[in-house]
Amino acid sequence: MTNQVFVDSFEKEPSELLPEKHVFNDLGLDSLDTVDLVVALQKKFGVKIRDDERVRSIRSLEDIYRFIDAIQKETEAKP
Repeated sequence: MTNQVFVDSFEKEPSELLPEKHVFNDLGLDSLDTVDLVVALQKKFGVKIRDDERVRSIRSLEDIYRFIDAIQKETEAKP
């Protein structure tokens, strides 16, 4: 599902969206795209990630997968 954000928002081909791909070096996103990525991920997954410091450590698609998974689990665990 995360890959769909890249297909829809950044016109990336699904075949190039492999977990090890670096978001900036391999997929060509820049610092301005990061804002769009955060907004798109928030909308897609219904989570708030804008102020989360962990977002700064994201480099690869795998990092994004793990981050979204962690955020979703934290959100589900809240009463």
